[in-house]
Amino acid sequence: MRALKIFIATSLDGYIAKPNDDLGFLKLVEKEGEDYGYKNFTDTIDTLIIGRKTYDWVLNEIGAAHYDNGNRTVYVITRTERPSSGKVIFYNGNINDLVQKLKAQPGKDIYCDGGAEIITELLRYNLIDEFIISVVPILLGGGVRLFKDGRPEQELELIGEQSFDTGLVQLHYKLKQQNL
Repeated sequence: MRALKIFIATSLDGYIAKPNDDLGFLKLVEKEGEDYGYKNFTDTIDTLIIGRKTYDWVLNEIGAAHYDNGNRTVYVITRTERPSSGKVIFYNGNINDLVQKLKAQPGKDIYCDGGAEIITELLRYNLIDEFIISVVPILLGGGVRLFKDGRPEQELELIGEQSFDTGLVQLHYKLKQQNL
C-alpha cells in the first residue's frame, strides 16, 4: 500500500506561514545548491495532494512546473469546481475517500504539501503515514499553524533527523503502529 507523506517547513513556534499567507520567512534558509532533500523525496512520489491556496501561491511565486512535471498527478483540494488541466485535477469531494482510493492503487507514494487545513483534515482521518518537517530557525509569533486543534492524538516514531549549516533542522517521523 502506498504511503501518504508530508514534507513541509515550519517556524520553530509551529507556523507554516505568517499572517496573510506570507511565506517570506523561508528565504532565511535559502542557500545555493541546497534543497534539503526535496528532490530525493519527490523522486519517491507520483501523486500530490495540495490545498488550493498553497497551489495558487506556488503558481504565482515559483510556477506550475514545480508541481506539474508531467509525471505526477496533482490533486488540488478546493471548495469550488474548476476544470482539470492535464494531470492537475481540482477535487472538491471527500478527502478521506480520495486518499483511501489513492492508497489502494499501485504507484509511488503520495505527497501532501499543505496547507494546514488539508493536513488537519488528513490527521482527523489518520491518513498521514510519514512527516518530514523542516524547522526554520525563527519565531514568527503568529500566522498559520501547521497543526490545528481538533485532531486526534497520534503517536509518532522518529526515523531520522538532520541539521544544516543554515540552522534548519529536519525531522522525519512515521506514524507509530498501535497494538490492538
